[in-house]
Amino acid sequence: MDDVGEFAALLRALKERTDRSYGSLARRLAMNTSTLHRYCAGEAVPVDFAPVERFAALCGATPEERLELHRRWLLALAARRRPRTASAPEDEPETAADPPPLPRRPWYRRRRVAVGLAAACALLATLGSLSALPDGRRPTAERAPTAGPLASGTTEAKAPDRSGTSPTPSDSPTTRQPSASATPRKPSPAPSSDRTTAPPHSGKKPSVPLTWSANSQAWKLGCGHDYVVAKPPRQVPPPPTPQDAGVWAATQGAVHGGETLVELSVQGRTDTAVVLNALRVRVVGRTAPAPGNAYAMDQGCGGAVTPRSFDVNLDKDRPIAHAVAGSDTGVPIPAVRMPYRVSAEDPEVLLVTARTVTCDCRWYLELDWSSQGRKGTVRVDDAGRPFRTSGIKGLPRYMYDTSAREWAPYS
Repeated sequence: MDDVGEFAALLRALKERTDRSYGSLARRLAMNTSTLHRYCAGEAVPVDFAPVERFAALCGATPEERLELHRRWLLALAARRRPRTASAPEDEPETAADPPPLPRRPWYRRRRVAVGLAAACALLATLGSLSALPDGRRPTAERAPTAGPLASGTTEAKAPDRSGTSPTPSDSPTTRQPSASATPRKPSPAPSSDRTTAPPHSGKKPSVPLTWSANSQAWKLGCGHDYVVAKPPRQVPPPPTPQDAGVWAATQGAVHGGETLVELSVQGRTDTAVVLNALRVRVVGRTAPAPGNAYAMDQGCGGAVTPRSFDVNLDKDRPIAHAVAGSDTGVPIPAVRMPYRVSAEDPEVLLVTARTVTCDCRWYLELDWSSQGRKGTVRVDDAGRPFRTSGIKGLPRYMYDTSAREWAPYS
């Protein structure tokens, strides 16, 4: 078993001592359930030891186990970062690589373990001094120029991507080496203009630092939902399974009846944090409720995990997404209001429940974000179309009788 696997195995062993689920532990640790599961499965390693500290305390780990957990975390973190420097020649001694950065000081540092931690710090200091020794090939002073622009202009071309801005004409040869800008990738009669007019992504808007996906066919607790279909019961097929709801609704021309549940998954593109500041509702159309019959999909519901939930009343003139409490197998989850933080390793799942009684409403969501001094808004809709929800008050309502294999009046 590798270092990452040993670290994950110890996390799982501590988790098994408790009677809590991953969701219950994640809420108490203020993290996503999927993130905690990835740590315990060895699919990811936390870059900070703070959440591991809280996890160990919640699972009742002893001081010795916490020290061992910290040691395995250091090894797992170094192993996870090792591929990034794997491009060095095979005959290069390991002492030429910089040691991994020291984590934040653990909260469990006490007198009884001071000797052991002092020895670990001495070992890291020794490794740091060894990494500063000459490697027998090139002195350290000779490597410094490689941090500047290359003759091919590669380093200077990547600079706009890291800062999010392009070089300006005010850049002068006194601040940048002209050799980099004077060597374009393709022959040009005016190579000096390559620095200001032809960097990568010039003329393009910066990309949004997050991605999202929306499932508008979610059912309440995984089993309860109504659709409005303009067909008599004998022409409507049996209710589908939740995963086939989209196909069933499309073939029947069905409209969400009474409410629409949208599962919105949001994730950053990189490890850089993106803050989700606000979620707004935009109603773009109101008409009378759609005609037809209401067909209920539920056949009895069980418990299910509810993510961060929002409730929207589409009958209001200016609907607002209100954070509401959820539940995890009967255990209440308090409402958590924005802002939230997401990254590539820390996604968020938002559940928006939009309700109506009086209209056939078409609507979409707007999600405000900010990151590293930038901010923006993304539109969340149903594959390019507005979401649609229609009231069912006064419509005939049916449920499927599995014994008779036909739709019957709802009771």
